[in-house]
Amino acid sequence: MNPSGNRSSGKTFLFTSESVGEGHSDKMCDQISDAVLDAYLTLDPDSKVACETVTKTGMIMLCGEVTSKAVVDLVDVVRKTVKKIGYDHSSKVHAFKNLWTTDFHRAAIYKVHSKRFDYKTCNVLVALEPQAEEISVCVFEGKDQDDIGAGDQGLMFGYATDETEECMPLTILLAHKLNHKMKELSTNGECPWIRPDSKTQVTVEYRDNSGAMEPVRVHTVVISVQHSPDVSLEEIRCSLMDSVVRKVIPARYLDDKTIYHLLPSGKFLLGGPQSDAGLTGRKIIVDTYGGWGGHGGGAFSGKDYSKVDRSGAYAARWVAKSLVKAKLCRRALVQVSYAIGVAHPLSISVFHYGTSTREEDELLQIVNNNFDLRPGVIVKELGLKQPIYQSTACYGHFGRDEFPWEKPKTLQF
Repeated sequence: MNPSGNRSSGKTFLFTSESVGEGHSDKMCDQISDAVLDAYLTLDPDSKVACETVTKTGMIMLCGEVTSKAVVDLVDVVRKTVKKIGYDHSSKVHAFKNLWTTDFHRAAIYKVHSKRFDYKTCNVLVALEPQAEEISVCVFEGKDQDDIGAGDQGLMFGYATDETEECMPLTILLAHKLNHKMKELSTNGECPWIRPDSKTQVTVEYRDNSGAMEPVRVHTVVISVQHSPDVSLEEIRCSLMDSVVRKVIPARYLDDKTIYHLLPSGKFLLGGPQSDAGLTGRKIIVDTYGGWGGHGGGAFSGKDYSKVDRSGAYAARWVAKSLVKAKLCRRALVQVSYAIGVAHPLSISVFHYGTSTREEDELLQIVNNNFDLRPGVIVKELGLKQPIYQSTACYGHFGRDEFPWEKPKTLQF
């Protein structure tokens, strides 16, 4: 079943979403890219930034384009971000002492894992160049703020559903909250064995109520978390169940048939860049709706508002949530598209999955009457020149009240 389509009313089905924690290699790169963006916007709100990050053992590389009046200590920004994420000591990834008993094993493991990763010792490489002049000319030159063009072509989606107060799918909402809870337990010392890297996955059984998705129960919970070597598998699983799952997932969704895979690998000592290369923009479904609705393919992190991959997606979510909160429909999918240098969207589409008493063209007219989706207007209405982006780069860009695109607009209709 395509999650953006309809099913026969009354039938139940399973749907799964995943999330990754702050110490996951790809999410590290997202946070670093957005930390760089915030650093430039703090000093020069008109900075144009498209920063990608790559990481592997002992190395972080920044690459992309930046045009700004600001002078930023990029190495310092990177190191502070890595420290905040939790890689503050090489032991967090280098935890193999006494785990292998023979000289052969020790030599083999040392050769592979002797290179460590932490904020103090990682090598930071910078390959940032000015933005191409022809882009700047066609997007900004001779145009007032409202009529600046889109920074690129592309299509973006926004999605909202009334199945949760946040207007987010329950699957992705719970997956994010599980990761966030583990970070909290690590930070406050309740579970000191928790290391920065983690992944979660939640499967929910849904009932289709005439196109509206109604959660029935949580079918399966998967949690994998990096841990110190001095904690037993039994302790890990007990803590994950008692201090994470039962604290995060409402009891009404759990029953005696719920399946739990808590640290299914049995061991997760080596995490972060040392175990897996990272790259900005590789978790676009985690960042959005967990597979629900649609995705235009463009990543968010490291991009200023002129890149409509980001601002257009934020605006589309704002529109979709506003429609649902106004009770004009129970689910909404909004698509917008742009061309480089052109201010007005090429197209705007609204889909309600059969959950509205109004026709979709009526909803589209309401959108057109209430929203101006030119990038130069979006940036003003949502405050997108502010350095707010690093906090978006983990636990999802949507469903969190602190972001302006999550505050529904009062619609006139």
